[in-house]
Amino acid sequence: MTDNSAPAILSLERLRASLADAGLTLDLDGVVTQREAAAAAVRQIDDYIRPRLADLDAPLLAVVGGSTGSGKSTIVNALLGVATTRAGVIRPTTRQPILVHAPVDAGWFASDRILPGLARVRGHISAPGTPASSAGDAPEESRIGELMLLEHESVPRSLAIIDAPDIDSVADENRALATQLLAAADLWLFVTTANRYADAVPWRLLESAAARSITVGIVLNRVPPGALAEILPDLQSMLTDRGLSDAPIFSIEEQRLDELGMLPASAVERPREWLSSIAGDRAERSRIAARTLSGAISELDRQVVVIADARQQQLDWLDAARAAAAAHYEAALEAVDAATQNGALMRGEVLARWQDFVGTSDFFRKVDSWFSAARDRATAWITGKPSPVVEVETQIETGLQTVIVDQAGRAAAAAWAGLERSAAGKAIAERHPELASESPELPEATTAMIREWQGALMQLIHDNAGDKRIRARVLSLGLNVVTVALMIVVFASTGGLTGGEIAIAGGSAVLGQKLLETIFGEDAVRRLASEAREDLHARVRVLFDAEIARLTVALEPLRFGATPDSLRRESQALLDDVARAAGDNS
Repeated sequence: MTDNSAPAILSLERLRASLADAGLTLDLDGVVTQREAAAAAVRQIDDYIRPRLADLDAPLLAVVGGSTGSGKSTIVNALLGVATTRAGVIRPTTRQPILVHAPVDAGWFASDRILPGLARVRGHISAPGTPASSAGDAPEESRIGELMLLEHESVPRSLAIIDAPDIDSVADENRALATQLLAAADLWLFVTTANRYADAVPWRLLESAAARSITVGIVLNRVPPGALAEILPDLQSMLTDRGLSDAPIFSIEEQRLDELGMLPASAVERPREWLSSIAGDRAERSRIAARTLSGAISELDRQVVVIADARQQQLDWLDAARAAAAAHYEAALEAVDAATQNGALMRGEVLARWQDFVGTSDFFRKVDSWFSAARDRATAWITGKPSPVVEVETQIETGLQTVIVDQAGRAAAAAWAGLERSAAGKAIAERHPELASESPELPEATTAMIREWQGALMQLIHDNAGDKRIRARVLSLGLNVVTVALMIVVFASTGGLTGGEIAIAGGSAVLGQKLLETIFGEDAVRRLASEAREDLHARVRVLFDAEIARLTVALEPLRFGATPDSLRRESQALLDDVARAAGDNS
């Protein structure tokens, strides 16, 4: 690493950390591909960008890749002049990747500087005379995670060659490894045949090479005599269309292998000279390394944009799930408001107990006599005699609690149903079954809230009993009585009642309102009722916010990870630092 590259390496490490924690945990549409893209980006950093950024002068890595049966291993053996990798008709012949390097370059590849995810295994060149069909180790699936290191004097210094698995192998792990090795290469020697050069799979990889500005050489193998004149223009046109017009094409005529399963050295003379000329020219090596590195970083930036967008989709889904739940609880709050304003709470026992407490005809005969009767009842309560006012308070508390808990349960069920409509939501619902209904603590919390609200009403009445006359009237009736009257005024609109209940409840509300107006005045009663409703609304909202918070807590771990902005910012910082380093070195 040079001083010029140090800032770029620091930016790269920040970006890698963010990509490794991209936060793509929700099972949204396309997430499998997005996760694979994030994992591939991390591998690309580990396998190629980091080591190459740290040292542009390190030996180049040339990967020999291609389709099943294209003759990759046969080409590698011919390039080296010895059977180092097994070749034959049994597929796949290459499972364990083999890296062959010059003896002087052994130190560059013994460590995990490149391809750190592959264990190093030191191999040995087969004895002279060993046929290619039995050269090297037998292909074993269990060894796909190893990188076999071989050294041979025929490999030019400052260049290593990897024989990669088939890019279209029937084995998924072989295809994945082939793609990984190609992504870790400074240059490709791509092997195809006269019969299969137009296959789709190789061209997808070649398009990727063009996007990353990788230096590519094409080996057109097994060309029938006389067919090159027809095939070559078509192949050159296809390369040009994909931005690879400068890729050299090395044709090898179809021919019999010798008794060891080897091609003659003359068949691969041109690709060998191409590789040797690159290896022997330090300036050319540096140019290829810098070009491939720049292309890899640019491609990484394009992938980061995709991953950042995917991360934003995850966060947007979480926000939408939280907003949907909040909307259900907002509807529940509105339902509670409606129930406290349309007379629904004055049904049944509440209405009966209020009628026990007040005699509707008393008031209409004379307010003073109503005060006297009400005072007598309050006195009876103080002296321990049964008083319906306590029962009215209890019934209001019970009815209001029932409405609040019921609406919270409905909101929880609706939010749960919303989660169940998507794969991501179902996974959350399965981990948090408690979200399907209201919290176990809600009934008790609701009861406590109602009592606190009733206490606040008492305080409100007390605070508004400013002069001696008002205080005297409140004291003559009792603070509890006046508080209950205020609750009746708040609740006893007739929108939710029918028939005889309307007449009774309506009369009850009139009595409560007239009582309060007699004490406080008409304007003050309207204000007191409004403040009481607003206070209750705010307290119910606090309860429902606590219910929503259960979902918020469940969703919060899914928010952990890099932010879309940090991914984009760190990628741009890497591009800027690499550009500055290149400018300083020019």
